[in-house]
Amino acid sequence: MSAPVSAPVGAYDPRVTPIRGGVAARSLEGVVPADRYVDPTPMQVRAPLAGLRQGPEGGAELADQLLFGELFDVLESQDGWAWGQARRDGYVGWTPLEALSPEIHTPTHRVAALRTYAFAEPSLKTRLRGLYSLNALVTVEAEDGAYVKLAGSGWTPSRHLSPIGSVEDDPAAVAMRFLGAPYLWGGRDSVGLDCSGLIQQALYACGKACPRDSDQQKAGLGRPFEPGARLWGLRRTDLVFWRGHVGMMLDGEQLLHANAHHMAVAIEPLAEAVARIEATAVGAPTGFNRL
Repeated sequence: MSAPVSAPVGAYDPRVTPIRGGVAARSLEGVVPADRYVDPTPMQVRAPLAGLRQGPEGGAELADQLLFGELFDVLESQDGWAWGQARRDGYVGWTPLEALSPEIHTPTHRVAALRTYAFAEPSLKTRLRGLYSLNALVTVEAEDGAYVKLAGSGWTPSRHLSPIGSVEDDPAAVAMRFLGAPYLWGGRDSVGLDCSGLIQQALYACGKACPRDSDQQKAGLGRPFEPGARLWGLRRTDLVFWRGHVGMMLDGEQLLHANAHHMAVAIEPLAEAVARIEATAVGAPTGFNRL
């Protein structure tokens, strides 16, 4: 996923700069001109998943998603929607107020399974409280056998969680777990995600910061390198960028990416992907980064 053509405005990027209609976050005072600066109200995502949209309505374009336990700084609210900035990746947009809570719990664990259910009681036969995806942030407040109680939710298998600070070491292995997940523009959870969402989730699981969109990732992840005209020397976890697209190498030849051609996370030979994409308006790869 990448920014719309009109995204960069002036000296700031509106995707990650909390300003709209003359109202800006207090942190921008003296940096970005605005009519009014406001202090953010920190809130925590209490829905299993919440869309971050371009406008205050369900039909507005999905720009990003917020996972359970993530923080969102609210700057304005109207008609049941909150406008503000996601703390984890800095994206700005609108999310339903009902998905947020002013009560903030410090996370003790993250979801380490691709997805996990929470139940009303410490039993798989009780009603569901939610479905939580990889990298959701949770607070364990009780334990009963193989289950733990999550603050603001129900009971989930303890084996599906990892303590905060315990991370994985192979982003490609993490990304592979999403194989077959449907493509969703703006998505970054286990049920649907886009190209840059896949890269972001893989790196989050490995304890690495990662911006949201492919152009931001190209500018901010790893170091650029040139594999040559025949694409030699590529290795596992190298990132391949096109205009508005990114994929991760599994080895010297195979590319893993969430893409609109397959409408899913798929593996294909890089040479075939390059030829197929080059035949479209997207064109040839624009760069290669090594993590």
